[in-house]
Amino acid sequence: MNRRGLLWVLLLLTGLLPANAQIGGKFIYNFLNISYSSRLMGLGGNLISVHDNDPTLLFTNPSYISERQHNALALNYTNYFASTNAISASYSYTFPKAGSFAFGVYGLAYGAFRGADDAGIETGKFNAGDYALIIGWGRQLSPNFSIGANLKTIFSHYEAYFSSGIAVDIAGSYYNEKHNLSLTLLAKNIGSQIKPYTYGDYEILPFDLQLALSQRLKHVPIRYHISLHSLYRWDMSYYGIDNPFIETDAITGEPQYPSKVAQFADNFFRHFVFGLEIEPSKYFSIQFAYNHNVHQEMRVISRKSMAGFSYGLQLNIKGIHVGFSRQHYAIGATPNCFDLAFDFDELAKNSKERKAKKLERINP
Repeated sequence: MNRRGLLWVLLLLTGLLPANAQIGGKFIYNFLNISYSSRLMGLGGNLISVHDNDPTLLFTNPSYISERQHNALALNYTNYFASTNAISASYSYTFPKAGSFAFGVYGLAYGAFRGADDAGIETGKFNAGDYALIIGWGRQLSPNFSIGANLKTIFSHYEAYFSSGIAVDIAGSYYNEKHNLSLTLLAKNIGSQIKPYTYGDYEILPFDLQLALSQRLKHVPIRYHISLHSLYRWDMSYYGIDNPFIETDAITGEPQYPSKVAQFADNFFRHFVFGLEIEPSKYFSIQFAYNHNVHQEMRVISRKSMAGFSYGLQLNIKGIHVGFSRQHYAIGATPNCFDLAFDFDELAKNSKERKAKKLERINP
C-alpha cells in the first residue's frame, strides 16, 4: 500500500466514531480501557506505539502483531483496588498463509459480595466480573506501514444481571527504521451490546480515538513516548459551581474560575500522556510517565500527591520476559502490575545452543 492508500485508511478510522460517543456517564464495559501490560501501565496506561517483539503489547496495538511475537505467551496479573484483580493471557502465532494472529482473554474479577434484600436480610454471597475473549490480527503492508484489528467478545455479570457485547479495535501504524520512529492511530472499542443488563436498555461502549508516537534517540539509550487520547472530543474538564476544586471569594462567596487561558491549557494537556523509557541494554529497561488527566481527576486539594505518575521496569533474558509497574491514582490507590512472558522459539534456540556447547566440552 502506498502513502495515499494509508491516508485513506487513517481517514476511515477517524470516521468510524459513533455520533453519540460524547454522552458522558453512559459508558459500560470500562474494563476494556484497563492496562493489561506492565510496560503499558508504566508508560501511563494509554496507547503506546513500539515496533518490537514485546508479547505483552499484542492487544494494545494490533497493527504490530507480526512474526516478531510468533509462538509467544504472555501472562499478566494486576491487583487493583480492594479485592479487584485484573488478569490476562495471550498467545501469538503466525500462520504461513493466513498471517499473524493473537488469541487471549482478559478481565476484571471483583471478588465475592454479601447479598441482602430490601429488609436487610442476607441472601447469600455472589460474584461479579467483566471478561473479554479476543482475537487479534496484524499485517505488514510495506516496510513502513502495517494495519491490524482486534475482535472482542464481551461478557459481564453482576449477581443475577448478565450482559454481553461485541467490539473491535482498528489500528494503522507507520515505522521509520532509520530514525527509530513509530506512529500509530487507533480507533478503540467500536461496537455495541448484544444483550443489555435489563431488557431494551442498551448502553454505549467506551469508544476512544488515540494517537501515539515514540522514538528511540540515536546516541542516547532513551525512548520517548507521546500519547493522545479522547481525540473525538475537546472538552475534558468541568468548571461548574459543583466542582470542589473551584475556590470562592472570601468576601463575596462567588466562585473564582480559572482564566480562559488556564482552562484552555489544562484541557489541552488532559489529552496527553508523556512517557520515557531508559534502555541501558537490550535485557533491561525502566519506564516513567505522567498522565495529566488522571492527575487532575484524582488530585486532593488539601495535599500534594503523585496521582497521574507511573513507573515500571522490565527484564528480558533468553526468551523470558518479566515486568513490574506501579500507577498512582490517589493516596492508597496504587495498583501493581506483574508480567511473565515466554518466547518459546528463543527458549528452544537457547536450549539447543547450550546442548551444543556441552557436547563441545565433552568431545573437544
